[in-house]
Amino acid sequence: MDRRRGRNKTRKGTAPSQPDSSRRPFEFTIDLTEPVRLNRYIARSGVCSRRDADDMIKRGLVKLNGEVVSEMGVKVKDGDEVVVNGKHIVPTDKQYVLLNKPTDTITTTSDEKGRKSVMDLLGPYEFQSKGVFPVGRLDRHTTGVLLLTNDGMLAHRLTHPSYEINKEYLVQTRDVLSDHQIEKLLAGVELEDGAAKVDKVVRADDGTGLNLILSIHEGRNRQVRRMIEIIGSEVIKLDRVRYAGLTAKGVRKGKWRRLSRAEVTTLYRKVKL
Repeated sequence: MDRRRGRNKTRKGTAPSQPDSSRRPFEFTIDLTEPVRLNRYIARSGVCSRRDADDMIKRGLVKLNGEVVSEMGVKVKDGDEVVVNGKHIVPTDKQYVLLNKPTDTITTTSDEKGRKSVMDLLGPYEFQSKGVFPVGRLDRHTTGVLLLTNDGMLAHRLTHPSYEINKEYLVQTRDVLSDHQIEKLLAGVELEDGAAKVDKVVRADDGTGLNLILSIHEGRNRQVRRMIEIIGSEVIKLDRVRYAGLTAKGVRKGKWRRLSRAEVTTLYRKVKL
C-alpha cells in the first residue's frame, strides 16, 4: 500500500482532521434506539466532521468493539464501544433543565462578587458537577424561561443566529406605546451594535395598555430593553415567556424542571441535529 495515500491532506494554516487525543471532544448525546452509521456517531461526538470520519475509517483509525473497521456504512448500536485514534468515544450523561428565572439573579455559572446566580437555584452536585451551564443569558432583572444543559453542540446551535430560534417576551413599558412606536420596532431600529427589529408585537389585553407580547429571534445583550429605549420609552418589567417553543407553564419563579425526551427531540430538530 502506498503510504502517501494514507496521509491526511490539509490546507495551509488548518489543523489536520486527525483528532487531538489531549483535547476533550464535545459532549454529545445521540439516540441509539435504532443503530446509526458510524461516521454520524463520530461526527456527533465533536471529534471531527462526518467527511473526516469517513477518511479516518478508510485509514484504519477507527475500531468498533475492538476490531478495526474496514468498510463504510457500518452501524453503531447501544452498548457498542467506539475508539477513534486510540481515544474512546462514548455518549455522556446529558442534562436538560428549564428554569423559570427570578429577578435579581445573574445568568452565569459563578460570580466573583458573590451575587446570586441561576446555578444557585439548581442542585450543585446534581448539575454543576455534570458541567451544566446556561444557554444564552437573561440579564439580572429579566425573568422567565432559561434553558440549562451540558450538551455543548445543542447549546451552540440554539444560540447561533443562523438557526433563528424564537424568543417571546412579556414586556411592561413605562408609557403606553403609540402605533408609530410599535411600527418602528417592526421596521427596525439602529442600535450601537447594528440594526435590530422584532418579528411580532401584540398588545396584551390587560386594560392598561402598558404590556406587550414581543417576539424576536436574535439574542443580543439587553436587546429588548435597548430597542424600547431607542423608541423613547423604558422597560419596567421583562419576562421571557417562551424560548424555542418551551414555556414555564407549571413552573414557579425560581423553580425548575427537566425537559422530557420529546422536548429534547424537538429542540434537536429545530437546529437540524
